[in-house]
Amino acid sequence: MTTATKPTTVPALIRHVVAQIHPETHTFLSHKIKDSWVNISYREVIDKADAISAWFLNMGIQKGDRLGLVIENGPEYIYFDQALQQIGAINASIYPTLTEAETEYILNDSGAKAILVGNPFLLRKVLKVANNCPSLLRIIPVFDDYEKYTEKVNLNAGVISFDKLIEEGNALVSQYAQAINAAREAILPSDISCFIYTSGTTGTPKGVILTHSNFVQTVWAGLTQISIVDKDDCFLSFLPLSHVFERAATYYMCLGAGCQIAFAQSLELLARNMTEVRPTIMNCVPRLLERIHDKAMKNGTTAGGMKTSIFLWAFKIGKQYREKREQGKTPGLLLSQQHKLADKLVFSKIKEKTGGRLKFLISGGGALPKNVGEFFGNVGIPVLEGYGLTETTGPVCVTEFDRQVYGTAGRVLPGSEIAIQNIDTKKIYTIQTHDSTDPNLITEEGEIIMRGIAVMKGYWNKPEETATAIDADGWFHSGDIGRFYKGYLQITDRLKNMLVNAYGKNIYPTPVENTYLKSPKIEQIFLVGDRREYVTAIVVPPKELLQETFGLNEAWFEKPEVFVDDKQIIDWLNQDIRKLSNELAKFERIKNFKVKRNPFSMEEGEMTVTLKAKRKVIEKKYAQAIDEMYLQEVDAD
Repeated sequence: MTTATKPTTVPALIRHVVAQIHPETHTFLSHKIKDSWVNISYREVIDKADAISAWFLNMGIQKGDRLGLVIENGPEYIYFDQALQQIGAINASIYPTLTEAETEYILNDSGAKAILVGNPFLLRKVLKVANNCPSLLRIIPVFDDYEKYTEKVNLNAGVISFDKLIEEGNALVSQYAQAINAAREAILPSDISCFIYTSGTTGTPKGVILTHSNFVQTVWAGLTQISIVDKDDCFLSFLPLSHVFERAATYYMCLGAGCQIAFAQSLELLARNMTEVRPTIMNCVPRLLERIHDKAMKNGTTAGGMKTSIFLWAFKIGKQYREKREQGKTPGLLLSQQHKLADKLVFSKIKEKTGGRLKFLISGGGALPKNVGEFFGNVGIPVLEGYGLTETTGPVCVTEFDRQVYGTAGRVLPGSEIAIQNIDTKKIYTIQTHDSTDPNLITEEGEIIMRGIAVMKGYWNKPEETATAIDADGWFHSGDIGRFYKGYLQITDRLKNMLVNAYGKNIYPTPVENTYLKSPKIEQIFLVGDRREYVTAIVVPPKELLQETFGLNEAWFEKPEVFVDDKQIIDWLNQDIRKLSNELAKFERIKNFKVKRNPFSMEEGEMTVTLKAKRKVIEKKYAQAIDEMYLQEVDAD
């Protein structure tokens, strides 16, 4: 495909697929209805999008108007997005987990004229704030029995079901077909495609303005870097489409290559859906991969006897085989035969639980612990780590399929530049591009700054914040700390997360937390220590392991006390914490900790959608417990 023939706007992608890659009857989407998976063709998506576009044009929606979505992943999201993209309207998605106040803020800040609503819970949330949103003209539930929620509410906005909207739109398509085509042809690559509001670990959400060019050029850059993605691949989608990572690296990437998208029913049913769909590629967050790793290691090492011996032997062979191949060497005959047996006895059973067809996984949204990446590499499922932000249309670098450097986020994508800048002096240590990649390059650490095809247009309604984020030379300042290691970008931590202890020592929480997360007894850990004499932590053990080890029932986890004072549990955790502390500098070691009964969660407002801890929220919420850790006597090192 030449540069001239590549689509340059989002609505052109799907038409490129049916013109150049697949017949229009080919399956694009799959979702599960009751007990069966239902396939949806490109033609069906285009027809539904045309009906929705016609309805909105008839309503008076114009290019540049904003339309909201608060809905879980599914075909309806795709229909709606395709419809508004092709008439030049702007997608203003809202994370389903946001509060009423945050939902109201985004509706008003974006000026959304309509909103697609996914389920009764979300509809009730929208109904509570709808009359506080003067621009909102229509509420569109995707389910039919919405009247029982709206009949007693005096609304300024009209309400119409999604199915009814499509039915009315179908009757309007012939009337508006020419207008839809003209609108689609008039869209420029520089036009706005969407606002994505940063979930953020602090502060008020900001609407990141991303253009058609941002998305489409990111797609072509990603497909250039990961060239083994092809038209026969199937992605299983479970990360929210309201987030830039899934939108760019699954939805639009699949349109670029002609891949199929299957929608997981929920995170709880993901394991079952993987065996049903048998995906070839998945985008994940590190926490999911950590859970798979932890469960597999626990099952393999606690079986006892011959089973454990075989499991440990298999991973020893897997490591040797992987390292040979990563060094560009051909494994010898004996090692190859041993690896074949290890795969048959152990690895194939782990791969079966993922559906047995995974070519690779892509991990984003946070740093993946090195040992977890190596685990999947030993099994034979490479994890390609990526890095990017909402402000950079998702990934600006990703691991190459044929070159792994564990603990890094990969090579710079074509069209982007990444520099490392000294935090204090602002000196730029290095500027790296896709073409300048040097496998031997190791740089000093500093703030990661970026410019190029993926950088946002700015923040909606926030010119001062835009000017702060993007400097006069076009560099976007990420607020992340990192360096280049063996030519790949390595993320150290967030600049805002950095703790400075009472003695002026800088402590980056993420690598310290990842050290302690090596313990199977720790599921989550939150480091504390800014302006304090020493480091403490809030620790969450895995629920299943607590139940098995201490015979706890469900009632124990439902107790109102947030923190646990059981000495047995504290001592049990302290064994691993003391042992792992030896891997850290003295000023980084945990001197005291609290055991939290249940995990930090998005529902409690403690985590972002990509499962990053909201540091200021947690520190404020548990301030008393944190202060208590500094009132107790601790052992000196």
